[in-house]
Amino acid sequence: MTTMTAQATQMYQVFIKATPEQIWDAITKPEFTEKYFYGSRAKVTRESYLSVDGEGHDLVKGTVFEHDPPTRLVHGWRALYDPETAAEDESRVTWEIEAQDGGYSKLTVVHDRLEGAPKTATSVAGGWPYVLSGLKTLLETGAPLAG
Repeated sequence: MTTMTAQATQMYQVFIKATPEQIWDAITKPEFTEKYFYGSRAKVTRESYLSVDGEGHDLVKGTVFEHDPPTRLVHGWRALYDPETAAEDESRVTWEIEAQDGGYSKLTVVHDRLEGAPKTATSVAGGWPYVLSGLKTLLETGAPLAG
């Protein structure tokens, strides 16, 4: 996994033995996200991104700017799980999925527009590697990371 971290932009890349369609389903369907995204259930429509916890409390909310299955999803990110991050500016997450030879896909996640969200930037810098490792493990083995 490649990690590039800057204050305003964070980029992560991972190769996953899965099709773009399988990855798309795993990032947009709540029954998948709860298995690798800290137990949260992401509800993605063409208009909005909403992640909720097991009790239905909003964790992350944002507008969907681009919805192009199974290759590209761009949405806003406002972390509501903490009062300080909830007060920050909305940042943006871009998911790009590219099919590769041999049954692999390259997933690139860019979290940017973090200039007005410094606490969010710090929080997600530690979270994205875990989330993407969990996604890869789930798709390749059928089981979530232990934890």
